[in-house]
Amino acid sequence: MSLTHDPAIRGFASDNYSGIHPEVLAAIAAANGGHQVAYGEDFYTVRLQEVFQAQFGEGVQAFPVFNGTGANVTGLQSMLPRWGAVIAASTAHINVDEGGAPEKIGGFKLLTVPTDDGKLTPELIDREAWGWGDEHRAQPLVVSITQSTELGTLYTADEIRTIADHAHERGMKLHLDGARLSNAAAALDLPLRAFTRDAGVDVLSFGGTKNGAMLGEAVVVLNPSASDGLVYSRKFNMQLSSKMRFVSAQLIALLEGDLWLRNARHSNAMAARLRASVEAGIADGSITGVSFTQPTQSNGVFATLPDGVADSLRESFRFYDWDAARNEVRWMCSFDTEESDVDAFVAELSRLTTA
Repeated sequence: MSLTHDPAIRGFASDNYSGIHPEVLAAIAAANGGHQVAYGEDFYTVRLQEVFQAQFGEGVQAFPVFNGTGANVTGLQSMLPRWGAVIAASTAHINVDEGGAPEKIGGFKLLTVPTDDGKLTPELIDREAWGWGDEHRAQPLVVSITQSTELGTLYTADEIRTIADHAHERGMKLHLDGARLSNAAAALDLPLRAFTRDAGVDVLSFGGTKNGAMLGEAVVVLNPSASDGLVYSRKFNMQLSSKMRFVSAQLIALLEGDLWLRNARHSNAMAARLRASVEAGIADGSITGVSFTQPTQSNGVFATLPDGVADSLRESFRFYDWDAARNEVRWMCSFDTEESDVDAFVAELSRLTTA
């Protein structure tokens, strides 16, 4: 195949825009020889269970799936009866960015609460944690949080433990959307299990695609009593890969060593560089009219720009509006973002805001 794009092009729209880490590509190629049993009985998927247990503890079980929406829908569905509901932040990916799949495909109600920083608290949860036994109300039986959040903010391990205790005391389970779980671990400087299984999370979605994989996530059951039927629902949710070895091989490549952590640390560091460079420009007057709307705690930077600047800046670098009504944008860094990418971006932002 002839090359059909310019590999030098970089942007700040999403960590999904990045390519595949070379070590992951090598793992896919290594898994390609000969025949392996389909649908998860292959060598790599069996090995993957050991790898996840090394990261999250004995007895956990990982179910590889194709994508994050599939992981969230299938995982949550396994935690709920037909009449169950999920409490989540209004900004949660399951509420905003999954095309209604949780309710349409998962068949459960979302009960959302507003939050300025993307994080839930016991007090916010209690806005929707009521009505048990009322046949007219979908029953709130699961709380879902995201780590790191859709706004780039982080829960501490203690905050997650507090939410888990609060949910469990009320007969609810705790789900965690971990599309950027590796970035959170890198930022918190904690093992993955420290703010998940050890903090009381029951089921999580583990993200690989945003951290160097080609495709593939996993539903990880940390508490077997909190989930049922995944072996069946993964199939009817169209998330059962026949050639599963190639999904599992990618996750093994990330998690067996420290590739997951190296990639996450790098993308976080590039976001920190971007934030610090813009702040320096604001301080010395070479960047004007820019302000930040969230702390930069992982690999995302949220800012507001002067009128017209976002569209002009997008002529050179792709990124998304977050709240167009107030000129808020999101800049995401990836495992392959380079310092020169950040510096060129900031230079163009400076030129546009001082022109």
